[in-house]
Parts: sequence; C-alpha cells; structure tokens
Amino acid sequence: MADGSENTFQLSVKQNEPTLVPPAEETEKGLYFLSNLDQNIAVIVRTIYCFKSDVKGNEDAVEIIKDALSKILVHCYPLAGRLTISSEGKLIVDCTGEGAVFVEAEANCSITEIGDTTKPDPVTLGKLVYDIPGAQNIFQMPPLVAQVTRFKCGGFVLGLCMNHCMFDGIGAMEFVNSWGETARGLPLKVPPFLDRSILKARNPPKIEFPHHEFAEIEDVSNTSKLYEEEMLFRSFCFDPEKLERLKRKAMEDGVLAKCTTFEALSAFCGELDVRH
Repeated sequence: MADGSENTFQLSVKQNEPTLVPPAEETEKGLYFLSNLDQNIAVIVRTIYCFKSDVKGNEDAVEIIKDALSKILVHCYPLAGRLTISSEGKLIVDCTGEGAVFVEAEANCSITEIGDTTKPDPVTLGKLVYDIPGAQNIFQMPPLVAQVTRFKCGGFVLGLCMNHCMFDGIGAMEFVNSWGETARGLPLKVPPFLDRSILKARNPPKIEFPHHEFAEIEDVSNTSKLYEEEMLFRSFCFDPEKLERLKRKAMEDGVLAKCTTFEALSAFCGELDVRH
C-alpha cells in the first residue's frame, strides 16, 4: 500500500454497534490454564483477511460468518471467556461463555481501492479491525474480537483482534481455517487440542540441569534508547523465489543439510542488524 503522500484516498468505515456471539451450545466453565510461554506474550495481534466479490453474491456472508463463529466457539470455548489473574498471580482465562465481540461495518469504496493489503497501512488496518473503546489493558479486551466490513463491490474483509496468549501464528491460522470450514458446513480437519496442562511446571520444582552461566548477568542492554527515537512503520515483502535463493545460499557451504525459511530469513536479518 502506498504512503499517504502518494495516495490521497481515505478509507471511510461505518461500524455498527458491537454484539456478543456466545458459543452455540453450553460449554465447559471454570478456569483455563495458560502456560509460562503464554504468560510472556500476552499482546494483541491484529490481522485482516480479504475476500473479493463472488459471482454468486456475498449478501449472506456476515450472517454465515457470525453463525459459524458461534459454532466454532463450542470447540474453542476459552475464546468466549475473559482474561483474569489467578490466586498465584498468573494470567488465566475465566471460561464464562460470554462470547466473542462481533461488529458489522460498511466501507465507502470497493475492496480494490484500499490497495495492496500485503503491505498494510496502520491507518487503514485500524479501520478494518475493531478496538474496544476505552480499553486500557488486556483484561478489558476479550480474547477475540471480529469485524466484518462490507465493500461496495460485494467483497468483504474479516478483521480480527486476538490475544497472542491464546494462539501462536500456527494456532491462529488453524482457528481461522476451522472457522472457515464450519462456515462451509465441513468437518474440522484439525480439531483443537485445548489441554495446556502438559506445559505446567513440576510441583514441587525439580531442577535437574542448573545453568550457572545465567546466575548473574551484567545488564548492558541499551533497549530503552529505542523509545527515545521516533518509531517508523515499514513492511517488507519477500517473494518465494528470493526466499528459496536465500535458503540455497545458507546451505551452499555444505554445513547445513537443510534449513527452514524462517531460519534463513532470521539469520539474514540478524546479519544486517550486526552490520549496521
């Protein structure tokens, strides 16, 4: 998506009042455990999914998506709960069954006019994803908020606001795929596995591999200086051909028999960071 200086188009979105979508059936109540990994990354992640107009029409898309959400929440019931703090001071989910927040919206243009969504503009993204007004922390925001925005061309955008403590990237996509399968009336290819207790620390603790090298670490970090500088938003896209070339380059010395795209790209970015 081009910078605002190059594109004078301004997206206007009219949002309806938010509603709660509870699970379609009675679900398990109680407190849902979150692992230490979940505790450390309880940040809000915003994503959009764009759907062009269909020759058969998308008039019922909003209701179909909303109905499918209520059904998939039966399988993923913690998303219908609310975040809270346990008696041990840990982040957990109170499975109240209240439901996810759902918003219908209308845009003033066709979906093509918003530009290249692979390079999201923060201002545009903010209009396609609903934020809870006045929310100052994650406890005032449901784990899942969805907005469906209709466009004049018949296309629509599904904007999601999700807490990372509920999903990592793969888990989030499995949820979205399961939601889509439910909307199409298909069985779930990957039924969710919700038991995170296998990641619980042992009680009482049993330290078998002490790491003395981390007993005392000198604080030499200058991370705080980052907040003294103006932050700029930039998006970088890597096409499949360039990523494959990068992986081949990473393995050309014969040390590695294989490497993932993530490993190759992370190493490349890390090398650039060290150079500069």
